[in-house]
Amino acid sequence: MNQQQISDIADVLWAAEQGRAPCAPLRERILAAAGELDPVVAAYAVQQHNVQRRIEAGARVVGRKIGLTSNAVQKQLGVDSPDFGMLFADMAFGDGEEIPLARTLQPKVEAEIALVLERDLTHERHTFADLVSATAYALPAIEVVGSRIGNWDIKLLDTVADNASSGVFVLGSRPVKLGRLDLVNCAMTMERRGETVSAGSGAACLANPLNAAVWLADMMVRVGTPLRAGDVLLTGALGPMAAVAPGDQFVARIDGLGELRAVFGQ
Repeated sequence: MNQQQISDIADVLWAAEQGRAPCAPLRERILAAAGELDPVVAAYAVQQHNVQRRIEAGARVVGRKIGLTSNAVQKQLGVDSPDFGMLFADMAFGDGEEIPLARTLQPKVEAEIALVLERDLTHERHTFADLVSATAYALPAIEVVGSRIGNWDIKLLDTVADNASSGVFVLGSRPVKLGRLDLVNCAMTMERRGETVSAGSGAACLANPLNAAVWLADMMVRVGTPLRAGDVLLTGALGPMAAVAPGDQFVARIDGLGELRAVFGQ
């Protein structure tokens, strides 16, 4: 790969976030930087460049998010697997805590199931049993996705480079053991001021959120950063995304996990 090009592309995304001004799509530049190597590897190199920049500035990694878990979205982007991004402590908000609208670019919300680990996941290949044994509890979550790419004009390389279009996330406060949940059939509804804007179930996330979690655990071992005890995993959307406007309030309800709120400032 052309490392200078990787750095230059990462700088574009960094400047877009710092300046609150979305940039043009980057996929052609990533393809050029990849040379004869897999362009997805180049896109993750761009992501990692900015992840390392945040870590060196004092940010704390608290987990990962899994994206592209919907079959419809995978078909739209021409891929057959999810992607991942990093979660940092300064991205986390509590249930009902006001989120400054300027905290993300072009924000949209989606309801998810979050898993919190109590054991490391270091095997080359993990099973459902490994994930169940390693999970301390589940929480309801609302991910606020955001894109540094203008008008959400993204393909796979754009979103991977852009930390899987991460913004911020909201976690509920009532932990639930996995044995008390039906991860496949749990229904989800999300409302904006009493109007339903998204609905779905656990089956919308790769047929079972544990499929997404297993994929992530395996991938993290392959790239040399295994999931560790305490990590938060956002397993993927249970229904369609909804756009955010100033002052919006969203309430997500997931069977077995209760409800939580994402509240936005003006």
